[in-house]
Amino acid sequence: MKLKPISTAILLATLPTTAAFAGGLDRSGQSIQAFLQPGNYAEAGISVLDPDVKGKSTVRNQQVDLTGEKVSDMAEDYYFINTAIKVQATDKISLGLIYDQPFGADAQYDASTLSFGSNGEGTSVEVKTQNLTALIGYQPTENWNFYAGPVWQTVEADIKLRGAAYSVLSGYNIKVDQEEAYGWLAGFAYQIPEIALKAAVTYRSKIEHNAKSKEHSNLPIYSSINPAFAFLGNIESEVNATTPQSVNIDLQTGLAPNTLAFANIRWVHWDQFTVSPKLLNIVGQDLISYSDDQWSANVGIGRKFNDKWSASTSVGWDSGAGNPVTTLGPTEGYWSVGLGAQYSPAANYFIQAGVKHLWLGDATARTGSSNVGKFEDNNAWAYGMKIGYRF
Repeated sequence: MKLKPISTAILLATLPTTAAFAGGLDRSGQSIQAFLQPGNYAEAGISVLDPDVKGKSTVRNQQVDLTGEKVSDMAEDYYFINTAIKVQATDKISLGLIYDQPFGADAQYDASTLSFGSNGEGTSVEVKTQNLTALIGYQPTENWNFYAGPVWQTVEADIKLRGAAYSVLSGYNIKVDQEEAYGWLAGFAYQIPEIALKAAVTYRSKIEHNAKSKEHSNLPIYSSINPAFAFLGNIESEVNATTPQSVNIDLQTGLAPNTLAFANIRWVHWDQFTVSPKLLNIVGQDLISYSDDQWSANVGIGRKFNDKWSASTSVGWDSGAGNPVTTLGPTEGYWSVGLGAQYSPAANYFIQAGVKHLWLGDATARTGSSNVGKFEDNNAWAYGMKIGYRF
């Protein structure tokens, strides 16, 4: 099937524009689609997620029975930005720089609950990351593109555990200082422009972090120097964490003049991902732990109506990273439906916006070896906006 030429506008309009409440700590999806655009290109975008995650406590031990206590919305709204620039230096060499915020968590539990709150404070979680990816691509022919480059990444976190869900660990704090580390990316793409066919496979390496942290706990510990129980209080330690390796597969093909189908498949290696700070190791608990790899897919159709307007619709699925889950984000995957639109005032730039509704998967929250909550029938709205410019 031979299509009449499809402008870059529709190709961009079909890309996912909104954040996802993905498995593990995954957020941005780590797309490199901006680097695969023809010619010289730059973009900047923002994504906002508004989740509603409620549940009920299942905390029950020798001291308390809080089964059935309501847990109000604990998921904080958040936003993240992404920017990219790509320069076609020669007919065969391209250069690019991509900034995004790939992993993170934001949660704030109600301080009035006994399960996740105490002394006027609720359990809270904030994890932030930043990525800067430098790319160089080699195009031996019009159809092939081979690319690779280094990745600079920072991680920081501030986490407070409160309430009966954490037993003797209630009152535990950890603040992880921002720390940088490096990884790499490599991939290839194949295209047939005449029929709007494009396929790309991109691998990102794991990145190992050794970050300085400050921990506080009221956890009692036996002292051999003074044979009595004492409290650990504040200590400085080092936290080892490895952000996972991943693979993105991006596909698109023309269906009819000015209409195309697209798909993105993503795998993230969360299996056996564990963060165990020093104080938590004393009682054999992990701060963050996932048991399964994350798989996700987003498929849809894009349509160009005229030189100024195009739109897309998509359906998404995410497997999550195992169940039971950490209390940092007590959902397991999602299904989603999205709509996107693009307005191009001129041939060399556009404004794009999109919205998604996500049905979040039910999950059991666990701390240590104890299940402490059930979170069911939850959802989220995601919004995105992007500006692109060709120069």
